[in-house]
Amino acid sequence: MAKQLKVTQIKSKVSEKQNQRDTLRSLGLKRIGDSVVREDTPQNRGYVKTVAHLVKVEEID
Repeated sequence: MAKQLKVTQIKSKVSEKQNQRDTLRSLGLKRIGDSVVREDTPQNRGYVKTVAHLVKVEEID
């Protein structure tokens, strides 16, 4: 089974650029405190890298 990433939004997207807001929405995050579990793929790693200052990431086996 592939590893998974638990991504939690910890900061607001209000003053961020549009592409970062769109990335949060693509990850499925709508508000502070929301968490999603995603597959650990290069695409999802890229999403997380784009908004790294807004989210907390944990690896799940």
